[in-house]
Amino acid sequence: MLWASMALSGSLPEPLSRSIFRKFVVMLCSLLMSLYVFYCLAERSQSLPGPIIGGSEEEEPGFLDLASMQSGKRKRLLQRMKEQRVRLIQRSPLSHLFPRIEVAYSLQEEPHELAEGDSTLTPLEDGSKKLPQAIIIGVKKGGTRALLEFLRVHPDIRAVGAEPHFFDRNYDKGLDWYRELMPRTLDGQITMEKTPSYFVTKEAPARISAMSKDAKLIVVVRDPVTRVISDYTQTLSKRPDIPSFESLTFKNRTTGLIDTSWSAIQIGIYAKHLENWLLDFPMGQILFVSGERLITDPAGELGRVQDFLGLKRIITDKHFYFNKTKGFPCLKKAEGSSKPHCLGKTKGRTHPTINPEVVQRLREFYRPFNMKFYQMTGHDFGWDS
Repeated sequence: MLWASMALSGSLPEPLSRSIFRKFVVMLCSLLMSLYVFYCLAERSQSLPGPIIGGSEEEEPGFLDLASMQSGKRKRLLQRMKEQRVRLIQRSPLSHLFPRIEVAYSLQEEPHELAEGDSTLTPLEDGSKKLPQAIIIGVKKGGTRALLEFLRVHPDIRAVGAEPHFFDRNYDKGLDWYRELMPRTLDGQITMEKTPSYFVTKEAPARISAMSKDAKLIVVVRDPVTRVISDYTQTLSKRPDIPSFESLTFKNRTTGLIDTSWSAIQIGIYAKHLENWLLDFPMGQILFVSGERLITDPAGELGRVQDFLGLKRIITDKHFYFNKTKGFPCLKKAEGSSKPHCLGKTKGRTHPTINPEVVQRLREFYRPFNMKFYQMTGHDFGWDS
């Protein structure tokens, strides 16, 4: 023992106390561990993608100015970079040693708050393009754009912004062309698109079934009378010289015969179009969303949609506020942004004044078709009460 003490004394001219020695060892281990973590991160960063693809532009993006669009892109880029850092750290071999390290790189929000942000951005090299598993097939002026924008808040939904019109106008271009229009998705995410004219296109059901017999279809329906007036209002804003609503509605004003050749009238005969879809899809694969309740209770309708798609109910009341000026709900935080978001100026137009007698005649015309539609779907939408 004496010899050992002398040997130790000889190798350490100034002996260290045990406590100082322990501190030195701890510091050394911490330094080595930190170096290893940074080494792992540096190695991973070589495979990080550079450019980022944003969700498609809205079909009618005129309400956004260039500066706000560029600002939004920068915010989305920063948010995706932060999320990438979190993923890299979580995948690190030493991640179990730092159970709370993701907090330092997060947006200082709860998991569901993160979901409110970028739900449609995926790095170029992340995921793959897939054909849609769910499609919003109708109806025009029913509230399809609102539904799509609301759904894009969900982190497990990726949707193309513009309407592809593949199954009605571009079918000859082939499925490969169609797939290329879709955003990239990760495992567990659902690819979606919306083209309202599919619902009234005779060939669309068979074409979608040929692509996927398991596709889930969503139809946003609205009081046919309100819908046809809204349809006319949109056309009038683009072509002020069109005939009056009354002249387009009637074949013969004296007899009150409705002109069913007018496409705006045809769209509202929902039962007729649904019969065509049921030739290729069972009712269980079609969800009917109330356009009226999408305004009065957006969270409730979105809950039904999330259940239908097999997704966790992440979109709730906390995501919406009611805009009294526009007369419909808006998002408190849209996808890829931390600011409130309402649909553009082309949505929520003021309808022209229509003769009450014309409105009443339209209600009488649509009533039997509505009743049949209620029976087919097993749901009374209350348009005739």
